[in-house]
Amino acid sequence: MTLTERQLTLATLDRQLLLERGRLDVAEAVRRVCAVQAQSPVSPYVALWNRVEDFAPEDLDAAFADRRIVKATLMRITLHAVHADDYAPYHAAMVRNLRASRLYDRRYTSTELTEEDADGLLPRLAEFLARPHTGADVESEVTAGFGEQARRVWWALKTYAPIQHVPTGGPWSFKLPNTYLASPAGPAAVAQDAAAGVRRLLLAHLRAFGPASAQDFARFTLLGRPVITQALGELGDQVVRVPGPGRAVLYDLPGATVPAEDTPAPPRLLPMWDSVLLAHAVPGRVMPQEYRPLVVRRNGDILPTLLVDGRVAGVWRTMNGGLELTAFRELGKAAWRGLTEEAQKLAALLAERDPAPYSRYNHWWDKGIPGAETRIVKD
Repeated sequence: MTLTERQLTLATLDRQLLLERGRLDVAEAVRRVCAVQAQSPVSPYVALWNRVEDFAPEDLDAAFADRRIVKATLMRITLHAVHADDYAPYHAAMVRNLRASRLYDRRYTSTELTEEDADGLLPRLAEFLARPHTGADVESEVTAGFGEQARRVWWALKTYAPIQHVPTGGPWSFKLPNTYLASPAGPAAVAQDAAAGVRRLLLAHLRAFGPASAQDFARFTLLGRPVITQALGELGDQVVRVPGPGRAVLYDLPGATVPAEDTPAPPRLLPMWDSVLLAHAVPGRVMPQEYRPLVVRRNGDILPTLLVDGRVAGVWRTMNGGLELTAFRELGKAAWRGLTEEAQKLAALLAERDPAPYSRYNHWWDKGIPGAETRIVKD
């Protein structure tokens, strides 16, 4: 049976725990969904609130503090929260891209320093970051020998070196200045582990977002097609092809199931940059093409979204001690009732810690976001 577009959307929502919140530990929830976007400190909390039944922010605080969940630069050269056991293989999968994104960038090459100059500091960096330190500390102690270029050398290293962010307190565990710690794996996540890391990351992507194509995996990671093709070949019968609605070949895990087309999808209020919006080739599975310019801003910001029946239907922001919900189209009473119930619960969670976590992005609303209807919801 050929899968429909609707079934692919439902499959993604189901595997992302967005059809039904899961009863599981926060660390296992992060592993289940592959990784959680963590560019903004609040986003992992809102992401897991959407996915874990009876989510308690204190549980995520503890998981970060105990380092069962770690925050680091990984897929798409941006910050993600991942299960601690997944960090080393994911970093091995991504390190070549991470390294190239910095050492081949004009901001580094213009210094006239070589790749070897940066790579040569990795052992010293790992030694120094055996204990937590800020970036300023690193510039003073590790990269200082490069004089006025010390900051650019650190800018490159902090992206591709095997280091993680350390919780520093605040309502969402991380606050400025960023503090870093060397990964327990150290510089051992080297090239010969890359192929195994890509295979593991690809299987995790299918488990969390499948069925999916090579193009989808490339979108999620920014890995190149040759690397992905090699991984698919090496995985053999650990992945299977499934028929889908388009021309792209879809892969899945053997025995994986897909919900029936008439399965209802409950309302959700997703955080900024939620992974469900970034795990598939454009336009993705939950984003109507006509709404993409409203949600995805030119500088790469992806606004907090409303999901109605599994599809983006608007955006939300904090406002006057509550949440402002803006729908891009007219919604029925049942949809508004469901969104309101979710918004009341989320507003209560935010009020306990930080009632306006995304306020720095309000300028997008100030510039105008067209909507069919806007409502203010308080807890």
